[in-house]
Amino acid sequence: MISILETYAFQEALNSAGEKLVVVDFSATWCGPCKMIKPFFHSLSEKYSNVVFLEVDVDDCQVCEGCSATSNGNSIFSQQVSEFSGANKEKLEATINELI
Repeated sequence: MISILETYAFQEALNSAGEKLVVVDFSATWCGPCKMIKPFFHSLSEKYSNVVFLEVDVDDCQVCEGCSATSNGNSIFSQQVSEFSGANKEKLEATINELI
């Protein structure tokens, strides 16, 4: 799990991922669904070592301005092959399995 604080770090993480699947969680500390899914997101990062997991706090950085995150709790997958909002654990893991 990599916490992203700056736009350059986000781009660097995407570049270094190469062909690996990248899953980005755009969240905020005050967001209820974000808090609910955060431990699960972290456990997925341990379970899927061949996937790059990035965490972006929408209140602390400008990264989300350059992305299509339309709300907190967005999970966006590399090259935007998929996107969804909400704290749906099953959908998150199913999408990862579909894309790897």
